[in-house]
Amino acid sequence: TPSPAFSALIAGQALPKQFRVVTLPKIAVNRFSLVSDDGQTVLQVASDNSAGSVALPLTSAVGNSQVLLKWRWKVSRVLDQADMTAKPADDFAARVYVFFDVPLASLSLIDRSKIRLARLLAGADVPTAALCYVWDNTQRVGHTQWSPYTNRVRMIVLQTGNANVNKWLSESRHVAADFRDAFGIDAPAITGVAIGNDTDNTHERVSTWYGDVALKSPATQQSTDAK
Repeated sequence: TPSPAFSALIAGQALPKQFRVVTLPKIAVNRFSLVSDDGQTVLQVASDNSAGSVALPLTSAVGNSQVLLKWRWKVSRVLDQADMTAKPADDFAARVYVFFDVPLASLSLIDRSKIRLARLLAGADVPTAALCYVWDNTQRVGHTQWSPYTNRVRMIVLQTGNANVNKWLSESRHVAADFRDAFGIDAPAITGVAIGNDTDNTHERVSTWYGDVALKSPATQQSTDAK
């Protein structure tokens, strides 16, 4: 059953169980709240020297190259000290992760070992491959690079700087095309999407708001979403 849209929920109520909060070991957890913004319920993610995401039960079958990931987001500010090229400053005002089902056995021995170690430390949710769409502070829109932590996560800058802070912006991405550009192979099934932000490295504060998030196929106009 598709999970409910944020806009279909009531501001102030607890997040339904379909939306799972993902935390990191030994790091303070962001605050997640359903709030009203311009007459619509949205998700607010407040980060204060903390990190965390909300996992949305969004999935898509393998081979559907026409699937679009669509969402709206807004940030209160960008982070002054963030630097996406360096582990000590790898923080973002907003992040949207898309997780893919790449078989562990298809990876190199080194990559398999790294992922197994990461799963031991952080839990079984560590993906074998992911895209991470971000709102950065300095890199140009369109900049893309591997995460400073792993070459199994490709980071893509969609917004940058303070010019559009406190404004709702809409995004739409062909995730299969982005996956092929990043990993050089056809995209496998999408196993989930997670939204959030983090300030645990820069020790700053930011609030981020997310509107409805959806995976949609233009060919069928059907969606399995949290829109």
